[in-house]
Amino acid sequence: MTPARFTQCLLALRWTPINLASALHCNLAWIEAMETGDEKVPAELATWLEALATAHETLGIPVAYRGKGLEPATSRVARG
Repeated sequence: MTPARFTQCLLALRWTPINLASALHCNLAWIEAMETGDEKVPAELATWLEALATAHETLGIPVAYRGKGLEPATSRVARG
């Protein structure tokens, strides 16, 4: 996995390097080194990131919920 694809995967997942480091319980400096190409992305990690990113890129974000919010409390209670 190239550093560019590594970054693209994180963007597709809406993850920062900090988010990935937190998910993996690893050192942020290691994630940043993979992002810059100073460290190679392990094959297993690359496969996992590709699978997640591909799912996000393929499925996209549901648009039906844009602008969705809570109804006023009175109308929620009235409907029961």
